[in-house]
Amino acid sequence: MHCLECHTEGRDSHAVGVCHNCGAAVCAHHARMATRSVRHGSLIGTPGEHQERTLLCPVCAEAHAPAAAANTR
Repeated sequence: MHCLECHTEGRDSHAVGVCHNCGAAVCAHHARMATRSVRHGSLIGTPGEHQERTLLCPVCAEAHAPAAAANTR
């Protein structure tokens, strides 16, 4: 599998992962790592919360950047 971003730039590079949102293949140069909180457990009591790694392409990472900034305020 090859990186979609590199392909649109006229280059050819191997993908290292797939965007969590859109499914585009991305190389190490174009891959963006994000974290998000994931809650689990029952509705009664204290739920557990963990951080999850998410791989994004540059387009999806940029689209989610305003939402991530708003969540930190």
